[in-house]
Amino acid sequence: MTAVTTSPVIGLVGLGAMGMGSACAMLEAGLDVIGCDISPGACQAFEAAGGRTVASPLELAAECQVVVLVVVNADQVEQVLFGAQGEGGLAERLAPGSLVIQCATVAPSFARELETRLNGMQLELLDAPISGGAVKARSGELSVMSSGSEAAYVKAERVLAAMAANVYRLGDCAGPGSSVKLVNQHLAGVHIAAAAEAMALGMSMGIDPDTLYDVITHSAGNSWMFENRVPHILKGDYTPLSAVDIFVKDLNIVHSTGRELKLAMPVAGSALQQFTAASGAGFGREDDSAVIKVYQRLGSFSLPAANDEGAQ
Repeated sequence: MTAVTTSPVIGLVGLGAMGMGSACAMLEAGLDVIGCDISPGACQAFEAAGGRTVASPLELAAECQVVVLVVVNADQVEQVLFGAQGEGGLAERLAPGSLVIQCATVAPSFARELETRLNGMQLELLDAPISGGAVKARSGELSVMSSGSEAAYVKAERVLAAMAANVYRLGDCAGPGSSVKLVNQHLAGVHIAAAAEAMALGMSMGIDPDTLYDVITHSAGNSWMFENRVPHILKGDYTPLSAVDIFVKDLNIVHSTGRELKLAMPVAGSALQQFTAASGAGFGREDDSAVIKVYQRLGSFSLPAANDEGAQ
């Protein structure tokens, strides 16, 4: 007689653009998902999509054997799992043997330390940063740069299948997943800044921006980020899909890790300064393509105005 296995209940903390998409993709894959976010609007949106929500991450422990963290940074991971100012967190309430899938971009050293702490509490960790944006999150086609124990992968199998088109297994402990994500973020940040600078150059020379985009996307100078982000500039639509401040954070982690390794990264440093300038100018919560506004302020060209037809 074949044993019947019960699908685990999944708790997902962080119903932002990526987290909401992944949570909905899991629902469509038949998983039982409980969402949690500090935004009442995000919780209401997930409930409207057919999901359940709770008001606090602590409430997930009673039902969930797998918890997915799609939060912004290491500080939020720390707060969710271990609480703020000694209040206690989710980790101490999870049943032994439960799994935490950590999807935020964090320093590899933080991921390694987190695994040690959770293992000491008889919990598993999958170091699993994600990439692909909100659209691929919603369609369950993310790339997951992961590392962890075989036990963690077994418990994460159905969740990863629902979230991702590509799951890269990069090591048998935490750290390598976050390391590869940092390489990705290095390139992504540099490419966005370079795309903004290139568009600023073209517009400063009087080239029509739509024509320039068409030419470059069919030429050797194209990149995924150029092709994806420049349309936001052309539409004058800086609604944040990934914000400027995300790359201030991520490129700071890249730079800090470089210092730990005694590896100079002047190109990443230059991109970081441009995103920092954009944030300092008040554009931190706008789409990361708004880094071009730094060039516009220092130059003599005009940016395309927002239009209702092009706005997302």
